[in-house]
Amino acid sequence: MAQLEIACFNAPSAFIAQENGADRIELCDGFEVGGTTPSDALFDEVRNQVTIPLYVMIRPRGGDFCYSDTEWEAMQSAILNFKQKKADGFVFGILHPDGTINTTQNKQLVALAHPLPCTFHRAFDAASEGALALEKLIDCGFTTVLTSGLAQNVTEGKDGLAQLVTQANSRITIMPGGGLRSTNLAEIQQHTQAVFYHSSAITTANETADAAEIQALKAQL
Repeated sequence: MAQLEIACFNAPSAFIAQENGADRIELCDGFEVGGTTPSDALFDEVRNQVTIPLYVMIRPRGGDFCYSDTEWEAMQSAILNFKQKKADGFVFGILHPDGTINTTQNKQLVALAHPLPCTFHRAFDAASEGALALEKLIDCGFTTVLTSGLAQNVTEGKDGLAQLVTQANSRITIMPGGGLRSTNLAEIQQHTQAVFYHSSAITTANETADAAEIQALKAQL
């Protein structure tokens, strides 16, 4: 049975996700920029009430995925901090300015997170290396890649997602995300045969996950 991760940008979303069948939470701040590192206060509130796996976004700002020395240090500190606070995993991604995977820094963060699993987020869709990028992420030690198949959304990227699932060959989990909703999940699942899916399940302007949407997503998996 395939599983569902819900991206949560506030505590109510996390509680709704758990209550309505989500298998995992990706906890973020910064909805307007696609997700940033959550505050300690947000993490603590969620961790105290959520028992399903809780992965934490490690991204100091929106924009590109090339970070200054100060931002790099902040990412390392955040992983150590949330690891101590009992996070279950981490979500991050670092590129070089030319769009290639920054294997050195990604490997260092994966090592800091160990033994907790790490997801490489949608920086993958901004990478310039195609199939080689996936091989580099496997070598870095990531367990999951969140991707829309190198496209704007999962519907446009469904062929790319299918190719990535085939290339991964169970060495790493390809998790379709980016515009994934209950209205297109069946098509994406049939086309890609992926085993983990990612959605914010947000259907209004208030940045909070919708219980009915989570139930509808989960019912199809």
